Amino acid sequence: MLTERSVRIVAAHKLLRRSRRTEAGEFLAEGAPAVTEAIAAEARVPGTVRELYLTEAAGSRHPELARQAFAVGVPVTQVTERAAAALTDAVTPQGLVVRCTLPTATVEDLLATGPRLLAVLVQTSDPGNTGTVVRLADAAGADGVIVAGAAADPINPKAVRASAGSLFHLPVVTAPDAADLIGQLGRAGLSVLASTGHTDLELGVADRDGILDLPTAWLFGSEAHGLPAPILAAADERIRIPIYGRAESLNLAAAAALCLYASAAAHRRAG
Repeated sequence: MLTERSVRIVAAHKLLRRSRRTEAGEFLAEGAPAVTEAIAAEARVPGTVRELYLTEAAGSRHPELARQAFAVGVPVTQVTERAAAALTDAVTPQGLVVRCTLPTATVEDLLATGPRLLAVLVQTSDPGNTGTVVRLADAAGADGVIVAGAAADPINPKAVRASAGSLFHLPVVTAPDAADLIGQLGRAGLSVLASTGHTDLELGVADRDGILDLPTAWLFGSEAHGLPAPILAAADERIRIPIYGRAESLNLAAAAALCLYASAAAHRRAG
């Protein structure tokens, strides 16, 4: 049984830092939903998961996860509660952690698949929001998520937890330059729609006018600052979600859910 002082645990603990994740090409995913989906991904794409760490208590609660890991050739290592706590930044460790290979897909790889619906996060700083949008995009049937500009790391432990396993279902890629990305999206045949509260075109009107029928990349900005003006100007359309009550605005996750589901429904109607 490994303790928090074991060399492998000390090395894995360093993956909580972005710089070390990039250097090692690995990241950690904690909790039953993430571990379940990571092991399922290993069955589809061998090499996704390097090792499963679990405490005795977690192993008793989730015996099927150890069996599934063994079945696909993932090493299973029992660790102490303190060691499990060292592998997460969560207040309440769940005692189940997988060490995974960092995804290597690029924007070019994603666009080469001919996507019909993408979520693009531009300079969003909250990793919890990032993970939540990954989960929403997965639920809406989107083909991928792009994190653009100086934004929160989508493989941050908080983002991975918030994605609830969806990180292992669809490509999540990064683009260092948001302005260059807009051009790439257009050349890939995608209609670029910007979600903003500062425009006249409402989401329902855009739907009725057939704007949402097209292959689409939705742009979402940070809750504090929204989308940068040059990015708004470069979008094909700027679309507002109407506020019927007295709330000042919607949070990022709510706006993303409404926009992505509106496009998904339009695509289904259009066939």
